[in-house]
Amino acid sequence: MIDRRRFVAIAAASAALISVPTKGQPTGKVWRIGFLSAGVTPTPGTPDPADALWQRLRELGYAEGANLVVDVRFAEGKSARLPELAAELVRLKPDLIVTRGSPSNMAAKNATAAIPIVMASGLDPVREGVVASLARPGGNVTGMMFASDARIIAKRLQLLKEALPRMSRLAVAARSDRGGDAIWLKDTEDSAKALNVSLHVLIVEDFPAWNDAFAAMIATRADAVYLIESPNYIAHAKLIADLALRNRMPSMFGADEHVRAGGLMSYGLNLPAVFRRAAELVDKVLKGTKPADIPVEQPTKYELVINLKTAKVLGITIPPSLLARADEVIQ
Repeated sequence: MIDRRRFVAIAAASAALISVPTKGQPTGKVWRIGFLSAGVTPTPGTPDPADALWQRLRELGYAEGANLVVDVRFAEGKSARLPELAAELVRLKPDLIVTRGSPSNMAAKNATAAIPIVMASGLDPVREGVVASLARPGGNVTGMMFASDARIIAKRLQLLKEALPRMSRLAVAARSDRGGDAIWLKDTEDSAKALNVSLHVLIVEDFPAWNDAFAAMIATRADAVYLIESPNYIAHAKLIADLALRNRMPSMFGADEHVRAGGLMSYGLNLPAVFRRAAELVDKVLKGTKPADIPVEQPTKYELVINLKTAKVLGITIPPSLLARADEVIQ
């Protein structure tokens, strides 16, 4: 067990900005923030949506090494470790815990009812039992959520069907078939049925299993693959994109990081913008507002990103009408 996993983006940026004066923060006060994620520790030089969280906090006057201490815990893709890691953070008595992803949100909530928790991301905290309601969270948790409900999943599958009119079999990869993932799998099943598309569900928790997963997709003659959102999947975006290309498998995602790594399409939120807003909620809580009084925010702008280079490699002709609706086309 590593006592303190440093988030490489924080360390590098803090070194560069340590001399920047804080803006409006009490002099002499040193804040302690815990960060909990089911994903893997970012490697140096690898962009991560959560970088925007720390950048925005610096803009708001929080500088690690000056008035901020950050304790980071990554489960390295093993969600079963999250309760233990959440308990570690609680024992450090932070002023606040930031969580990334639904499993981390639940682990932190179960670990403490006293320390404020800000969800930097998550699927649906109401359906998952993390908060009482979006407008009135109650308790000690607030933050940001992804609206990956049936409507958004249906939209993703409709877009994929538009790009692949002959699609009749779809592989779906999820970290688990329990908890929140079970909800999203059911939504995906309902959406696929409406499109007359059959599903083959694959549970892929750790990155070594991706080779077997793609072999299973080929064996079941899947026409494409859709990934249920996961920080761990984003951390392995390049590996997944490379395997999809190698197996000539069109892919749909909820995060554009996958498309920038070589995946075909994504329809989802601008994650850096979500993390920046989460930082503002952190600032609000540290300044005294109770999480129970801060509504959980649900961003409403979704972006369609298409990797045209990948489409050409796969021999797919993206309809002009679909390209015209894309927010970004990667050439």
